Amino acid sequence: MIASSEAAPTVNAQPQSSKKRRILLRLAFCVVLVLVLASLYWFFIARFNESTDDAYVQADSVTLAPKISGYVTKVLVKDNQWVKAGEPVVQIEDDQYQARLNQASANILADQAAIDQANAEITRQNAQIEQAQAQQRSALVQLNYSNHEYQRYLPLAASGAENQEKLAELRRSRDQAQADYDANVAAVKSASAQIQSMHAQIEQAKAQLASAEANRAQSNIDYHGTVVYSPLDGRVGDRAVRVGQYVQPGTRLLTVVPENDLYLVANFKETQLTHMLPGQKATLHVDAFPGHDFSGVVDSFAPGTGSLFALLPPDNATGNFTKIVQRVPVRIRITDKSDAAKRLLAGMSVTVDVDTHPNQQAQP
Repeated sequence: MIASSEAAPTVNAQPQSSKKRRILLRLAFCVVLVLVLASLYWFFIARFNESTDDAYVQADSVTLAPKISGYVTKVLVKDNQWVKAGEPVVQIEDDQYQARLNQASANILADQAAIDQANAEITRQNAQIEQAQAQQRSALVQLNYSNHEYQRYLPLAASGAENQEKLAELRRSRDQAQADYDANVAAVKSASAQIQSMHAQIEQAKAQLASAEANRAQSNIDYHGTVVYSPLDGRVGDRAVRVGQYVQPGTRLLTVVPENDLYLVANFKETQLTHMLPGQKATLHVDAFPGHDFSGVVDSFAPGTGSLFALLPPDNATGNFTKIVQRVPVRIRITDKSDAAKRLLAGMSVTVDVDTHPNQQAQP
């Protein structure tokens, strides 16, 4: 009886060991299957994906600043307000600029009046020149007559047919006619010289007029610069301007962020760019929307690494060089048209996956 009871456990141990063997075989098969599937996934898919979490949503925002100085009288927008291109956002006190514009306009009128007066003087002077020329011709006729009479009486006086008093009187008449003629010639020259002087005055007045017109144009620009307009459609952000604030050219007023033209800048390692090309599809994982994957396309590559455009680029010729993998900014165009894409904001953090599979058709 004792021998039969001891043989029973040996019979039951065989099914248990066989069951464990089957479990181990199944586990081994599952492990091998997982490894095979993982290898196939890596070979056909994963090895063509380049990923980085150093990516952010960007927008070509514009910081508005005045071109003139003055006190702010009106701020026409609020924080986060939507504005359209050409919409006024800030009004600066314009009294002094209006006065300068009026003064410049008055200077133009004065210079134009000076030109008109000089033209009238030239017209009057031309009339005086014509009168002096007529008197010159009359004096020339009188000179010729007096000279002719003197020459005619000269042989008569020499022969005694006429007395010397008559000849002396004719000589005085001839000399007087010569003096009158010379005086008229000088008068014509003087009047002509005054014409040249008046023309020079007109040219000077025209130069002053051109300067006044340029001054008015600048005053007009300054006057219109008292109103600051939005150059594009977008939302107001970083509004630092307040009513009563004194601003100068270049003072930061506010920023307009275009929300309809967002894009992505992803900083990939230089070793990840081997097979990356413009037009390849990208999947965007935005931290703010973990349940939605956005679509995008590789748009372009920066012409240099980030360190090349840094404020203080590294100097690798100092003798303590350490090789570091550089990163290249890659611009990603967002092609997603879903409602979630409308909620993207500039500066959001993004993880980017780019499919570099050679069979992928690049999109222009």
